[in-house]
Amino acid sequence: MKEIPPVKQRKSGFRMQPVALLNSLKLRRSLLDSYGQKNIYKILIGFNLFLISVGSLFYTNDLVNKLEERELRQVKLFAESLRYAINSDYDEDLNSIMEMIREANTFYEIPAIYIDENNMPAAHNNLSFPKNASPDTQERIIQENLAQMEEEHEPIAVEISADRVGYVYYSNSFLLTQLRYYPYIQLSGIFIIGFLAYLAFSSARRAEQNQVWVGLAKETAHQLGTPLSSLMAWTEYFRSDPDMDPSIADEIEKDVQRLEMITTRFSNIGSLPTLKEEEIATLITDFIKYLQRRVSSKVKFYIDNQLLEGQTVLLNRNLFEWVIENICKNAVDAMGGVGEIRISLVPMLMHNEVVVDIQDTGKGISKANLAKIFRPGFSTKKRGWGLGLTLAKRIIENYHSGKLIVKSSEPGKGTTFRITMKVTDQKAA
Repeated sequence: MKEIPPVKQRKSGFRMQPVALLNSLKLRRSLLDSYGQKNIYKILIGFNLFLISVGSLFYTNDLVNKLEERELRQVKLFAESLRYAINSDYDEDLNSIMEMIREANTFYEIPAIYIDENNMPAAHNNLSFPKNASPDTQERIIQENLAQMEEEHEPIAVEISADRVGYVYYSNSFLLTQLRYYPYIQLSGIFIIGFLAYLAFSSARRAEQNQVWVGLAKETAHQLGTPLSSLMAWTEYFRSDPDMDPSIADEIEKDVQRLEMITTRFSNIGSLPTLKEEEIATLITDFIKYLQRRVSSKVKFYIDNQLLEGQTVLLNRNLFEWVIENICKNAVDAMGGVGEIRISLVPMLMHNEVVVDIQDTGKGISKANLAKIFRPGFSTKKRGWGLGLTLAKRIIENYHSGKLIVKSSEPGKGTTFRITMKVTDQKAA
């Protein structure tokens, strides 16, 4: 791991004016308010879905309990009809009543099996048999249903005489089984609706983000155009003045070029950037050398390059440097201008990826803020718009098909950001 040598630091003459600071705070507050309102809507929708789910579950369970009680009474009536049929020589009127009871049991589709005093199946109701089933097959099906019925319900005794007792075993009807599982199907449907609603809100939020970012970026690029032209003219004027030190004009020209690059970055937001194969190690090393001159001299940069020589990544130089700058400047602020920033470039050959870890020795990020750090408008600093890391994540993931995450963070010890990007095919390159 090599240290980037310190260079002479030149203080920047640009400061955020009070009006700009006020506008920045207003924008950040507006973004946070917008997200707060959307979160309230999500909570209200989620709470209503929860109430509907709980209410539906209780109501359906109540229906199931009532239907189960009714089926129990129906089976008891069926058992009583069997007792009368076995014990009595009833007349035709009573015979028709008994037949109506059996038909009612059949109508409700309640499977039932009557076991006589010899523990043998003597009658059954609402059992399904295959067509042309043999007696052995029917016996096997009856025994299988009987075993299931024994597990589901207590049998109903049929007292034929003092020493003769039969039993009616039964199962729940198909309707009752449907109702028993219906609440879970309904809850699944509600969860799916809730998930779709969440996707709709997220899509609307992303669309709103795009509008804010694109509008802000385009307006910023437009506003920078006029002072840039003036600065370029002043640079030429200083260069032509024999009394001026040429190195001053050179340094001003570098900053003007830097501003032009920033303008290009803002112009690229909202449009599809041009990606080129770049040696990522060389790009990062050169940019860190440039950045070193514009941060505190008490911040030491180290680069650990473990990549293969000539390893290339398909990226947009201006936008990728913007990501590195945002992360590094946040690290400098977190360290209070004193500390170390270590950048590790590691190949992930199994996944054909390159990993860039940027580690600082700052104050770290609390667990409460980890979930918010990439949210537009969120910032722990008093100055700024809270869009730096949001834009960085958008640039890496939307424009470069990579991934930007907080690999680790520990309060008081520092934070490590990880950038993961696909490498280009070396043979094709």
